[in-house]
Amino acid sequence: MWKKIELKNMSKKYSFLLFLFVILVSSSFSQKKLNEAIYKEINGRERLTLDFSTIERPKTHEEFKSVFHLPPVRQDTTGTCWCFSSTSFFESELKRLGKEPVKLSEMFTVYYEYLDKCRRFIQEKGNSLVSEGSQNNAVINQYKKVGAVRASDYNGLLNGKISHDHRELVKEIESYLDYIKKNNYWDEEKALEYIKLILNKHLGKPPETINVEGKNITPKDYMEKYLQLPLDDYVLFMSTKSIPYYTKGEYKVPDNWWHCKEYHNVPLDEFYNAIKNAIINGYSLTLAGDVSEPGLNSNEDIAIIPTFDVLPENINQDSREFRFSNRTTTDDHGIHLVGYKKIGKDDWFLIKDSGGTGWRGEEKGYIFYRGDYIKLKMLAFMVQKDAVKDLLKKFK
Repeated sequence: MWKKIELKNMSKKYSFLLFLFVILVSSSFSQKKLNEAIYKEINGRERLTLDFSTIERPKTHEEFKSVFHLPPVRQDTTGTCWCFSSTSFFESELKRLGKEPVKLSEMFTVYYEYLDKCRRFIQEKGNSLVSEGSQNNAVINQYKKVGAVRASDYNGLLNGKISHDHRELVKEIESYLDYIKKNNYWDEEKALEYIKLILNKHLGKPPETINVEGKNITPKDYMEKYLQLPLDDYVLFMSTKSIPYYTKGEYKVPDNWWHCKEYHNVPLDEFYNAIKNAIINGYSLTLAGDVSEPGLNSNEDIAIIPTFDVLPENINQDSREFRFSNRTTTDDHGIHLVGYKKIGKDDWFLIKDSGGTGWRGEEKGYIFYRGDYIKLKMLAFMVQKDAVKDLLKKFK
């Protein structure tokens, strides 16, 4: 009798173990299928990707808890994401600071940034990058130097154009700078006057005064007396092993063309938590990072890190640094982070995106980044200092 009972119990035990084994194998197969790399035609070319339909994710930007921001606008055929994202950020800041939000001009800032890049090129005898790209804090620099205007005052569109296209503009600037360099012609004043002619031809001459409340004022007065943005209150962060943590240094990417060394360097966990805590507490941020990834599908309005790249638990300082050092992670886009949502164990961030990555899907100007994508692929951010005051205390 005892032996029969024992055999019966053992039979139940092994049946249960067999059941668990089947479940685990089935689950593993399901995961393998879910994360399997596939080739698919995306935006006209074959690209490594995965099946995004299996991802538990937000369905619409309206699901997010978001800060105030003006509707998305497109940068069109330009490399001026740095300006569109930062301009959007400062429009949100005006509202957060209790001021009346206003649509500001991106192209007014872009005009003077082109001019400053050419000025440095001449001063450095050709040893300085001139391209469409720049960094988010370049907008702060231009606001301080030349001020700002509304989009209605200056939109950089001539001859009935309704979208931006800087290809010919950049081609003409580069051609003239090549001429300068080949002929050793470094007369700054005369060279910049010619650069202005090129800019005026393609963007229009920026206004020297604008009418505000019945008064003609300069763009600088508009910034200082009307907008009154506290431009010294915004701070920059990065996370790299190339310099000690809790020190400031240079963000070493080509678009930091003036070699700004004001980036606060922190470990990855603190970098990520600062971003997350800022948006949860009502502060938006600009982000700079890499959008040329198989885990970003602009048609699906989603960006994640697929497990055929790296497992979420293996995303750390070293895996991030490795991709930056071998240039599989580059700084190729600037965006405005405006919202947050938690789904299960995953953080999701609402991104306002002026580039093509934000306009190919259904959300038109928005894309959803999962937390792992932020950790591995976003390289720098800018935020108001009160959002990170505890972190700033660690810097001497």
